Amino acid sequence: MGALAIWLDNSGQLVRVLMYSLNKRARKMNKILRNCSLFLAFTLASGQLLAQSDDWQLGRTIDGHPDLQGVWENNTITPVERPDVFGDKTYLTDEDVDFLQRRIVEIESAGADALFGEGVLAAAFSGEITSYDPSTGNYDSQWMAERTIHRRTSQITDPPNGKFPPRTEQAITAARELREHRQAHPADSWTDRPLGERCVSFGAPRLGSGYNSYWQIVQTRDTVAIIQEMAHDVRIIPLVEKPHIDEKIKLWHGDSRGYWDGDTLVVETTNYSEASSTSPETVRKVNTERLTRISESALQYEFTSDDPGAFTAPYTREIIFDNTPDKIYEYACHEGNYGMMNILSGHRAEERMAAAEND
Repeated sequence: MGALAIWLDNSGQLVRVLMYSLNKRARKMNKILRNCSLFLAFTLASGQLLAQSDDWQLGRTIDGHPDLQGVWENNTITPVERPDVFGDKTYLTDEDVDFLQRRIVEIESAGADALFGEGVLAAAFSGEITSYDPSTGNYDSQWMAERTIHRRTSQITDPPNGKFPPRTEQAITAARELREHRQAHPADSWTDRPLGERCVSFGAPRLGSGYNSYWQIVQTRDTVAIIQEMAHDVRIIPLVEKPHIDEKIKLWHGDSRGYWDGDTLVVETTNYSEASSTSPETVRKVNTERLTRISESALQYEFTSDDPGAFTAPYTREIIFDNTPDKIYEYACHEGNYGMMNILSGHRAEERMAAAEND
């Protein structure tokens, strides 16, 4: 139950009314109870197709296309690459799921550090909850979305081993040179900081789970819009016969074109800007996404990336997005740019101290 606090001044006038949400104890208990009731609804028939009743029918828009509209959450605990602990196992067993359900309840009830991305699965097996940022602290678990167990042991479905293809030599070299540059020049200017830290872009599509990992899809007959909660990037995807823009024009999020393949929305994106990635030859990258509504509450998302500058072969990932009544919220990326100002001024102070020591 929420609490209402009202302060009155001496004249009896209302000074302030504050509405508090569920208190921490109640929120934690609700969270535990919901996690205890996690129900595995996925079959092995076609990847992670959601088990559905025989009378479920795919909803359609007035134009006859599958209705993909709504808010979809990507809160899966499925890691991108298959952990070695699973070996060649493609799907979780019932025993695995039972174990993970128990561990998630224990982890969340502990109220310890927040676990981002694949941290939940790692903590479930290791028993250790480790901050990703021990030097400055971290969110605690109350800030994080509830995580969902899906059957796959990795999001990567191709290669079959559930691992990324080998990196190209030029990608390995570029990553090493970038790492060395940032060590030597962490903040000579704002351009030395990552794009996300500068609030320019977190990439599209952004597929990280568990943290601002919600999409909203809106459709018209000729267009689909996908709004990413993280940095509130919006992708406007034409569904009409329309060639890609000239190859000389490069964009942060690329140039997308969509079409319907039966009941599956296919989105092909080209024309990525070199500045949008730290990998070499990003301009050659082509991403293909396939979105298929497989139940009232689940959207199967398949992502194939052909990025010859970064990997020696294409790879494919599959994620189940779950429908949610929740809204997506503004991602206020270090409001007022205080974060960037402090990073740069802090490094100027380090430079002055280093110069003073050398005098």
